[in-house]
Amino acid sequence: MYFDDDAVLRLSVERLGKRARPQFADLARRGFLLEEPTEHAAASGACRLGGPALLEPGTAWPRIDGFALSLLAVLDTGILADRLDAPLPETARGLLNFFYADPDVPFETWRQLDFSSPHAARVVAADPALAVEVAAPAPARAYPPTPVHASAVAMLPDSWDVQDGDIEFDTDMYWGAPAVILEVMRGHDGNTGGRHTAFGWPDTSYGNTVTARDAEGPAVHLLQLSQDARLGWSWGDAATLYFTIPAGAFAAGDLTAARAIMQSC
Repeated sequence: MYFDDDAVLRLSVERLGKRARPQFADLARRGFLLEEPTEHAAASGACRLGGPALLEPGTAWPRIDGFALSLLAVLDTGILADRLDAPLPETARGLLNFFYADPDVPFETWRQLDFSSPHAARVVAADPALAVEVAAPAPARAYPPTPVHASAVAMLPDSWDVQDGDIEFDTDMYWGAPAVILEVMRGHDGNTGGRHTAFGWPDTSYGNTVTARDAEGPAVHLLQLSQDARLGWSWGDAATLYFTIPAGAFAAGDLTAARAIMQSC
């Protein structure tokens, strides 16, 4: 769910109890809506969907079972970093290339790929001073370069990314914290379903958790990509693709730990 900054606290105060409202507001994260540039909102640096990858010379194109992954997006974190909640690890500063297994191969070949493999998605960083455009090798799909404007917003977790320990609630009235958020935020038009976003919190309209948790806390949400007719993206049944990374791995700068999650109706 996204808000303007003032609305995060206001909605928490209005809709949650005295104890739960600061707990929920404390979950707020800064994120970005990735939108089509306009006359008044220019493209944000090198941020874009599709197009060639921006890689440092000598960087190997990521593959799964010998098949090249497809480049879906590039984030220019040099433009975004100052508006995030916390400093980015050194390895995530600059350009982030997001790859996913989407080869243009016969269905019988495609269906044998292991999309649950850690090799099915990769996030590859590059120094913008060194990066060069690299076209996708066959059989990876190539999508038209589509610049985006990154509009900074405050985000709170959707119901299915809230866990019972996050907020206090009446256990006689609600079966769990997700039920509380489903009820109290009813009618708030802040859903990011069907939109492209970066960082912050993802949409959980499919009724499943996206930011899995471990001892370090919720995973860091890196990128949410929805279906997009402009690029010819259509995954599954009204599906959305999410890139996340465990919080500890991200803090350590280990981008190889990033994974992609596909959810659909």
